[in-house]
Amino acid sequence: MVSLRCKIVVQEELKNLGLDYAYVNLGEVSLLEYITAEQRKELKDVLLHSGLELMNDKKAILIERIKSGVIDMVHHSDTLPKMKFSDFISKKLDYDYTYLSNIFSEAQGVTISHFILLHKVERIKELILYDELNLTEISYRLNYSSVAALSNQFKKITGLTPSFFKSLKNKREKMLENV
Repeated sequence: MVSLRCKIVVQEELKNLGLDYAYVNLGEVSLLEYITAEQRKELKDVLLHSGLELMNDKKAILIERIKSGVIDMVHHSDTLPKMKFSDFISKKLDYDYTYLSNIFSEAQGVTISHFILLHKVERIKELILYDELNLTEISYRLNYSSVAALSNQFKKITGLTPSFFKSLKNKREKMLENV
């Protein structure tokens, strides 16, 4: 589960199956009772029908927890933690970062750092499009040392400067007004 919509779907399916849960987080569910093999299969089937997957493999679950942690950290918090991401993730999941990094890279084909960077750039795009914060505020919110550092990373990933990206939004809006 990587979105709030997925979380809602899982909650609905659990309710429809009569399964009580303590919580449903992105990528994780805590049931209040033991479920039978039949209930597990039924849950797996309804989740698959909704485009979701029930995971059993501990490494796959851990990878999803890493993804959820990154997404939560980057997209669903007002400011990023002031500690290094490696320390944050390691502490949050209670695993050695080297271990987490190795299994993540092996399974996903990118490092955790690159995965974080991609999500930070997506978050920058969102904040630019919302037009509520200037680049200085965005760089502060996402723990960049300066606007120049943010701009360099943004351009490296997207091929565009943040200013040019913002101008594209303005051009699109003007084109839509003329339609």
